Amino acid sequence: MMGTAIGEMLPLALGVAISPIPIIAAILMLLSPKARVTSVGFLLGWVIGIVVAVTVFTLVSSILPEDDPDASRPIRGIVQLVLGLLLFVLAFGQWRKRPRAGEDAALPKWMKAIDTITFPMAFGLGFLLSALNPKNLIMAAGAGTDIGGAALAGGSTVVVVVIYTLIASSTVLIPVIGYLIAADRLRAPLDALRGWLAAENAVIMAVLLLVIGVSMIGKGIGSF
Repeated sequence: MMGTAIGEMLPLALGVAISPIPIIAAILMLLSPKARVTSVGFLLGWVIGIVVAVTVFTLVSSILPEDDPDASRPIRGIVQLVLGLLLFVLAFGQWRKRPRAGEDAALPKWMKAIDTITFPMAFGLGFLLSALNPKNLIMAAGAGTDIGGAALAGGSTVVVVVIYTLIASSTVLIPVIGYLIAADRLRAPLDALRGWLAAENAVIMAVLLLVIGVSMIGKGIGSF
């Protein structure tokens, strides 16, 4: 059962991981004068936010009425269908935001102030982007539904949550840890990656949300 739960939540964890905005934010912090302080704060906030969100939804899902494992699970199915539809809506919104030919990609205004933020502000920003961002909340809800609905033992549930967190946070975790180890060698590649992600942010997110939305709809239909 644990293997099934991991397989079901894996696309959702990747959906959180492949989020250009937090990756760009982390890179901008790594390229700022206070790189080591702000990037660590952002990483901690990002990881804790992911843990809090998926844990809450796992606990809520685990108390939903569940009968025979082979029987239909309409409540879980309805939740998954709604989450899938919300992902479709977000995908459409992202696609409409894509820059036209010759236009610069629009990024959040707060990114311009990253050079001035402090450790607490970086921590809060990381937590906000991971735990309260609508897209990530939908991913966490889907993963929590899968994990809680698997009826795992306590230890197995913790293991699956840890795996989800590691995968979901990996794209922020790896650059930050890598920078702390080899800052000089990573500065140029990180800057190039930031530019590419900024230009392709809307398209990446639209495709990602559409694919995961289709997967979520499929799970919802299979629950009936």
